[in-house]
Order: sequence, then C-alpha cells, then structure tokens
Amino acid sequence: MREARFMLNIAILAYDGCMGAEVFGFADIILVANRIWAFHRPAEPPPFACTIVSAGRVNVRVAGGAIVQPVPSPHHADLLIVPAFDFARASDIDRVVAGLGPEIAMIRGAAGKHRVASVCGGAFLLAEAGLLAGRRATTAWAMAETFMRRYPTVRLDPKAMLVRDGEIITAGAFTAYADLALAIVADHAGAAIARAVARFSLIDTARSSQAPFFDKEMMRRPATPFAREVEHWLAAHIADRYSLDAAAAAFRLSSRTFLRRVKEATGRTPLALLQGIRLDQAQRLLETTDLGIAEIAARIGYQDVPSFHRLFQRTIALTPAAYRRRFRGGIG
Repeated sequence: MREARFMLNIAILAYDGCMGAEVFGFADIILVANRIWAFHRPAEPPPFACTIVSAGRVNVRVAGGAIVQPVPSPHHADLLIVPAFDFARASDIDRVVAGLGPEIAMIRGAAGKHRVASVCGGAFLLAEAGLLAGRRATTAWAMAETFMRRYPTVRLDPKAMLVRDGEIITAGAFTAYADLALAIVADHAGAAIARAVARFSLIDTARSSQAPFFDKEMMRRPATPFAREVEHWLAAHIADRYSLDAAAAAFRLSSRTFLRRVKEATGRTPLALLQGIRLDQAQRLLETTDLGIAEIAARIGYQDVPSFHRLFQRTIALTPAAYRRRFRGGIG
C-alpha cells in the first residue's frame, strides 16, 4: 500500500439547483477514504481535504431543498469537482445553464490552475466554460443528445462511465460520483485504499459503462407519425429476415425514398432502427423470463446465436448472461 505524497485539497462546487447527492455523496466517500487510511496508517496524515465551495454565493439551496453555506472560493484547491443541475426536461437546460454565469466563470478561471472533474450534467458547465473543446468527455446518458447538439466539438462518449483527458475527468450519470470519487482515491491514495472504500461503502466497482442502464424510451426523439408507423411495422416483423425492399414496399415507397425518410425522421437507418428494437426486446426478455439465450435470439430474428451475442455485448457492454444476472427481476 503506497503513501499519499501530499494532501490533495478537493473543492466541490455547490450552486442553487445542483444535485445534493453529488456534492454530499462525493464528500462522504472522500471522508471514508480518510478514515480507512487512518485505520491502516494511524501515524500518517490524511490524504484528502474536502471543502464545499461556491462562486461567491453565501447560501446555496441544492435541488433536494437543503441549504448549504459554502466557502466563497476554491483558491487553495488542487481539484475542483462540478456536480450536475436539476431540470425537468431537455428544453430547460438552456435556461439553467444561462443562469449559472458566475459558476461558469469560476470554472473557466480554474482551468490551468486546478485539475477539474465533473459529474453527470456538470460536463455542460465545463463545456460552457470552454474546457472540453476538442477533448474526449462523457455526461449522463439521458443528456447526451442535447450535449452533442450544444457542443459539437467535444468528442462525447455517452456510454463511458469515466473519461480522462489530460487534467480533466468527466463522469456519467448521477451516481457516477461514486465512480469518480473511487478513481480519485485510487490515483492519490492507492488502489488498495480505493478497494477498501468500495467494500466498506457497498459501491459496485464492476460497472465500466453506462450502456446497460440506458432507458430507450427516455432517449427516444419526439417521433413523427411516419417514424412511429415504421417502428410499429419493424416491431411486428421483428423475427423476420430483414429486407429493405420489403419494408419499403409496405409503405409504398422506393427503397431509396424509404431509407431517406427513415433517416430524416429518426437519425438512423431502418436496419439500425430494427437492431435497436430487437435489442430492447432482448433486454426485456432477459429481465423478465427464463428463456434461453438461443431462444431469445430466435424470437427477435437472430438464428446465428454468436452474432446476436457479439451485437449485444458490443452495444450493451455486457454479455446477455451477465446482463440477466445484473438486471433479472428488477426492483420489488
């Protein structure tokens, strides 16, 4: 077990409407890391100091309603953590971000002076501050499409749980604050301490991708009547061998016109749309039935089980069997 070479000063940015769990949960994991370090190394100073800061605001009301009295600025921080903000619908994001000018200015000023990390929608504030242009990043999977439209120069990976690019780390959706905290603990205090923190805190360290958690309904674009009709037709023929000509003929269109209209309406080809529908159904069957993998593959149109297995693992980031073990039965 290695020693921390110096105390890492972490500042967590709090602002009105930020997600409280991402502030307090991150801080508590760092506290646990200090306690576990002290258990193993009682004669050594703690490896971390953690402070909740603001962009000059005296009182901050987090999204859950709690009032926080943060320190006014992160001047002495080595690392600045930026949590996400609450919003009801994607159309609210522009308004929320526009109201966070002081926080964005503070983040911009931190660049080059401190390392910076974000959780979930906090990546929007990093991008707005200009820190992510041309860089790799991630954000909450449900916000990815909006993020990519707003910041086309950022190389977003919506499946990634954590993305490091130089001195910047971005983390995925909501509870990825735990993944980020463990990564920072491992970097500074060592992998053994990070593993001990994860065990003590019941944090699942096996997840490396957001893909198994995607909710396709939440990610779906507002559908046109034509797009809905195509999706219904493809779902009704899910087990059939795919034929672009047959699908186009069902809508009395040429193959070229059908392909163009589907792409315009959904952003995807008919085959990609069908594959998404098939994988959605496979996930439901894995979650709710005891059907074998081969039978599930056949029910959704894949006679070649290895091909289905490869497509599922490439898209969902878990094998079908691993997905079933993780999600079988759901909540209740």
